[in-house]
Amino acid sequence: MCPTRHTASLGRDSVDPAISNSPSNSIVEGGNSLGFELSDLNAIESALPALPRLSTKMSYQPLASDDPDEQKTYGSLDTSPTRSPAPLLGENLLVEDAVPDIENPFLDTETAEYWRHVYENCQYECRHVFNPKLEWSAKEEKELVRKLDWNVCLWACVMFFGLQVDRGNLSQAVSDNMLDDLGLNTNDYNYGHSIFLVSFLLAELPSQLVSKAVGPDRWIPMQMVLWSFVAISQCALAGRGSFLLTRSLLGFLEGGFIPDLVLWLSYFYTSRELPIRLSYFWTTLSVTGIITSLLAFALLHLRGVFGWEGWRWLFLVEGSITLCVGIASFFMMPASAVQTKTWFRPKGWFTEREETIVVNRVLRDDPSKGDMHNRQALTPRRLWEALKDYDLWPLYAIGFCAYVPQSPPKTYLTLTLRSLGFSTFNTNLLTIPADIIHIINLILLTRLSEWLNERSLVAIIQPLWTLPCIFALRFWGGVVEDRWGTYAILITLLSYPYCHAILVGWCSKNSNNVGTRTVSAALYNMSVQAGNVYASYIYREDDKPLYRRGNTTLLVINLVSILVFLLTKLYYVWRNKQKERLWNALTEEQQIEYRKTTKLQGSRRLDFRFAH
Repeated sequence: MCPTRHTASLGRDSVDPAISNSPSNSIVEGGNSLGFELSDLNAIESALPALPRLSTKMSYQPLASDDPDEQKTYGSLDTSPTRSPAPLLGENLLVEDAVPDIENPFLDTETAEYWRHVYENCQYECRHVFNPKLEWSAKEEKELVRKLDWNVCLWACVMFFGLQVDRGNLSQAVSDNMLDDLGLNTNDYNYGHSIFLVSFLLAELPSQLVSKAVGPDRWIPMQMVLWSFVAISQCALAGRGSFLLTRSLLGFLEGGFIPDLVLWLSYFYTSRELPIRLSYFWTTLSVTGIITSLLAFALLHLRGVFGWEGWRWLFLVEGSITLCVGIASFFMMPASAVQTKTWFRPKGWFTEREETIVVNRVLRDDPSKGDMHNRQALTPRRLWEALKDYDLWPLYAIGFCAYVPQSPPKTYLTLTLRSLGFSTFNTNLLTIPADIIHIINLILLTRLSEWLNERSLVAIIQPLWTLPCIFALRFWGGVVEDRWGTYAILITLLSYPYCHAILVGWCSKNSNNVGTRTVSAALYNMSVQAGNVYASYIYREDDKPLYRRGNTTLLVINLVSILVFLLTKLYYVWRNKQKERLWNALTEEQQIEYRKTTKLQGSRRLDFRFAH
C-alpha cells in the first residue's frame, strides 16, 4: 500500500495551516537524537530555545514504512501511458484568466516529484494525466464543474432518490392501515424500524470495504438491484414475521450506500465543493418525500384492485422504480474521470483536456486522493489505524445525538396526523410543506457554511432550530387538542436546516487520506444510525398520544447536542494550537526529517490542521 499524504491541502480551504498527536517520534539532526512527546512541549522548547517561527509552506517527502503491504503494486485497469504527455495536457500553454498558482501545492518541485512517485507506486488510475504545471482558466473550471454537476451529481441524486423511496415509504404505508391489516401495533412498528436501523448500521463498514475493493461504480448498482427485489417483495407481506424479515434484509442491503456514494463523489469534487453537492444530495431526501407523497396519494386509492390493499400497490410500484434506477446505474457510473469512455458512451463525458483538469484540480485540493487505486482494498492494519483515530470521534458523537430530536416526530408524522383526524390522503399531502421548507433551509445552511468557511458554529443552527419546537411539544397544553396548532409545530420542527451535508464533508476533510476517509465515512454514518436506533424507542405505546415522557427525553438530547457542537469546536481549536506549537518548535531541518521518517498517517500527523 502506498504512503499517505503529509499535509493538509493548501490554497482553497482556510483552515489553520497544516499537524498529530504522536505517542513519540525521534527527529535526527547532525547525528543527535531529539526525542519528544505531545505532552512534553516544554522540553522541546527548552532544547530548542532560539527557534524562529517558520512559514507554513510544506513540501512532501516519502514516508518510511515497515508495512510490507505498502510496498505492493496494485494493477490498474487503465492502459493509458504512465508518463505525462505535455503537449496534450498543455503543460506550457498560456491561459488567460488562469486559476492562481497559489492553489497549486505541486509548484514545489520536491512536492510534485514525491506525489508522482506515490501515484505511480499505487498505480493510481489517473496518474498519467497528473501535471503540476497545467493551467486552466476560471471560465474553463466553471463550465467543467457545471458538466460534473450534470453528469455526476445529478445521477447521484437520482440514486439517492431510489434509496429514499424504499427507505421511507413505510410511513406512507402505515397511513393506509397497514398495521391493522397485518395485525401489528405501535411496538411492532418500532421493533421493525429498529431491526432495519441495526441491520443498516451493521452493514455500513463491510459495505465500505467491499466498495473500496471492487469500486463504488460496481458495488452501488449491485446494492440497488438487490434491495429493490426485497422492496418489491413487501407487497406480499403476510404478518409480523415477514414484516421483520424484509425490514432486516432492506437494512442490510441498503447499509453503506450513502458513504459509498460519497466516496464516488469525492473522486470528482474538491473539499470545498463536496459539501454543497452533498446538500443537493440530501435535498433529494425532501424532493423524494414530496414525489412519493403525491405518488402515495394515487397508489393508495388502488385499495381493492385485484383484492389488494393500497399499501401493497405502493410497495410494488415504488420497488420497481428503484429496480430501474439500479439497472441504469451500471451504465451511469464511471470508475473515474478518465474512464468515462466505453462501448455505450464512445465519446465519454469529457475531452482529453477536461479529463486532465478534473483530475489535477482535485489533486491540488487534496493530493492524498490519489494515494490509493480505486480498486484497492484496505489492509487490516490500515483499517485498524483508521478505527482508532480518536480525533474524529467528536464528529461521531455529533452524528449520534444531532439527529435524534427530530427522528421520532418524523417517523410518527403520518400516524400523528391520522390521530388528529386527517384522512389518509390528506395526511400524505400535509407532509409536503415541511419537505419544501427543509430543502430551502438545507441549501441555505450549507451555503452559509461555505461562505463563512465555518462548520461547527453554522451546523449548530440545526439543534437551535429544533429546541423551541421540542419545548412546545412537551409543555404546550394544546398539543393534540388543537390539531392545526399541533400540525404547525410539527411542520416547523421538520423544516429544520439539515446539517448532515456539512458533517459528512467535515469528516472527509479531517480524515486526510483515502483509507481513513473510507472508514470514517462509514463510522460517522454508523453513529447516525445508532442514534436513530435509540430514537425509535423514545415514543412508546404507553406514552401516546401526548408522548410527554418521550418529548422530555428529546428535549434533554437536544440540549446535549448543542453542547457537543460547542465542545467539538473547542477541541479542534485546542488541537490545532497544540500542534502549531509543536511544529514551530522544530527547525526547518527537523521538519524535513519528520516528513521523511514519521510513520503517522492522516490527521495524526504533526503537519496537519483540523477544519472546524
